[in-house]
Amino acid sequence: TCQSHITHSATGTSIHRSMESTPAPPLLTPHKMGQFDLSHRVVLAPLTRQRSYGNVPQPHAGVYYAQRATKGGLLIAEATGVSDTAQGYKDAPGVWTKEQIDAWKPVVDAVHAKGALFFCQIWHAGRVSNYKLQPNGQAPISSTDKQVSPQMSADGRLEEFSPPRRLAKDEIPNVVDDFREAARNAIAAGTCYSPILLYFIGHSCTTTYSIRF
Repeated sequence: TCQSHITHSATGTSIHRSMESTPAPPLLTPHKMGQFDLSHRVVLAPLTRQRSYGNVPQPHAGVYYAQRATKGGLLIAEATGVSDTAQGYKDAPGVWTKEQIDAWKPVVDAVHAKGALFFCQIWHAGRVSNYKLQPNGQAPISSTDKQVSPQMSADGRLEEFSPPRRLAKDEIPNVVDDFREAARNAIAAGTCYSPILLYFIGHSCTTTYSIRF
């Protein structure tokens, strides 16, 4: 709160303001999140940028994330593919090759230079993909062979998805290994942690799929 005192004198009227201490809004108070100490609770949520040409993070990503970093703050990277079959958007970043790991390092360093924490969100897009984004033009892999219905994109285009291929049970461990290796790669790139965004598990109740992979 702010209190104002008005004093009259021969030379005129002067206003004196005294500031009482105001508690910080909860959003701006420190928070302990597991092993991490945050100076506030404002977090940069993952935002798919589609500017990682050839699935490799570019130098401008370091500028983008550093501009949004604050001391003791938390940034979560855009969804980052765990393998060449994980892609669901053109020019989304990955973390399955050495080139990608090396490209992430200066991005992470730029965020750390601001005193912020940086998490790499790893994911697999599952059936939300198409032949053009898959290695050798193959079908997207999924837990189902049910195709995703066309969807309108943010820029007004109709997005169509290719029919997926249902994985065999003995193939599932390979995808689990992809996530395991991607998490190691993200840590090797300097990130603090790798939360998982999983569109891989699909289950049905009659014909309704609750998770889009």
